Amino acid sequence: MSSFDLQRYLPYLLNRAAIRITEAFQRELRKDDLTVVMWRVLAVLWHDRAMRLGALAEATTIEVSTLSRLVTSMQMRGLVSRTRCAEDARAVEVDLTDEGRAIAARIVPLALDYEATAIAGMSSEDGDALRRLLVRLYDNLSGLPEPPDSAEQV
Repeated sequence: MSSFDLQRYLPYLLNRAAIRITEAFQRELRKDDLTVVMWRVLAVLWHDRAMRLGALAEATTIEVSTLSRLVTSMQMRGLVSRTRCAEDARAVEVDLTDEGRAIAARIVPLALDYEATAIAGMSSEDGDALRRLLVRLYDNLSGLPEPPDSAEQV
């Protein structure tokens, strides 16, 4: 008999937790006809303001060509705008419109409530440690091949 126990296998535990919170949070996003990947774009631009498409792709973990199509869709909905960078006319900068900013302002507190639910019963030090460990875990995995469509992930 093998000593492997799926219930203690870290990738399974991470995925299980991510699925639970994502499915619940998606119910909130559907009220504004948003997807999780759209939310990630709104959240990053809410925090960091206007940024180039490449930097936005890196910050959201969405492949550039997928992100470009997503930004076009969000632009048609009036959530984001695209402008040429002043320093480099070849580069495009993406930013929130007033409508996109208003939606993000409404959803950010909900996102924080979901996070608070997820870490309930943990000390603030444990929550901070978990964040640091997850960032390290992600960085450790940078050498792995990219999945075919990384936009599907939380």
